[in-house]
Amino acid sequence: MRPADLLRFNGRLLTGQWFRTLMTLLATAVGVAAVLLLTGLGEGARRFVLNEFNLLGSDVLIMLPGRKETSGGIPPLTGEGTRDLTLADARAVESLPGIASVAPLVVGLTQVEAEGRNRELMVVGTNQRFFQMRQLEMEQGRPLPAMRLDRAEAVCVIGAEVRHSLFGQAPVLGRWLRTADRRCRVIGVMAERGVSLGTDMSESVIIPVASAQQLFNTEGLFRLFIQVRHPSLIESTKPQILQLIQARHQGERDVTLITQDSLLGVFDDILKLLTLSVGAIAAISLIVAGILIMNITLISVTQRTSEIGLLKALGASENEVHRLFLSEALMMALLGSALGVGTGYALLGAAHWMWPEFPVSVPLWALLGAIALALGVALVFAWLPARKAARLPPVLALKGLTHAQS
Repeated sequence: MRPADLLRFNGRLLTGQWFRTLMTLLATAVGVAAVLLLTGLGEGARRFVLNEFNLLGSDVLIMLPGRKETSGGIPPLTGEGTRDLTLADARAVESLPGIASVAPLVVGLTQVEAEGRNRELMVVGTNQRFFQMRQLEMEQGRPLPAMRLDRAEAVCVIGAEVRHSLFGQAPVLGRWLRTADRRCRVIGVMAERGVSLGTDMSESVIIPVASAQQLFNTEGLFRLFIQVRHPSLIESTKPQILQLIQARHQGERDVTLITQDSLLGVFDDILKLLTLSVGAIAAISLIVAGILIMNITLISVTQRTSEIGLLKALGASENEVHRLFLSEALMMALLGSALGVGTGYALLGAAHWMWPEFPVSVPLWALLGAIALALGVALVFAWLPARKAARLPPVLALKGLTHAQS
């Protein structure tokens, strides 16, 4: 039987048994679409996290109070130490030859009030350099002014959501708001950017670091962002920073210094494994589709026994009958895979339309793997029923019998 004849024969069969074909197509399509959807979302999550960390730039180090080893595991998100990082430490680090700038960070939650409206918001104490390191753009006004780290000034920059919730549509620059028992004048409004590094800056109020220390009655810093003069200086500058802090902290190296590469490497490995895992879980549905194909093929063999006998009586070999049933399963798997690919990409497109800041991308290995698995499963599960059909004796098959009766 020529390939063209085989295609026409199977095409008439699939359209003739349209309900059976539809169920098989749906089972395969759901499996392929699930693989694409879950791996696409997993890959999107990986890219989203990596893009967020890339906002820091490859020339930025993060210093945390407390000593923790980061080899072989995820870098610490919180520090545990006996000594706080201080503004004096920040100034000392900034004086090193390879350092371009530092941005200290003091963070806390407090009640913020303006125009009779009150909300609990995150207040961030930092300096002007923080805006550049985190690539924070201004919608109105200007960022914090350049000043000494130990100078407190009653000015603040607010996020876009803070402006809407506390001031509505009224002009905001030059207005006053109260953070706990202190007042500050609004000098700028940050542009909307969404959540970055787990922090929604649109829901925050930024004040000078010394003002934040007074507000929260603390001398310790939550973090210290350190920008080197060039990314190539990262590795040579790290030992200098650690030695300086060790000398300032009575000989104890009680800080953790994290590079962007260490964060990216660990999160990239974790998220790749997560994407692979969810893809493997989704692939189980293709196994279910394969079982359905096997059952349908077995039923088809029973229903088409006379047809098989006629083909063999006309000279069709066992291989040709075997190929006939396998090609039917492959055609259904191919059509189901095409339907699943279209559905998967449509769902990912809808997800990207709803959340445009979240990148969705199907890895090539997931696309090819889902199609290959669908075809492979169809072949494997249709093999036994096709073999059974090929081995039917022509005389018995013509009588509609699948085995000799005693």
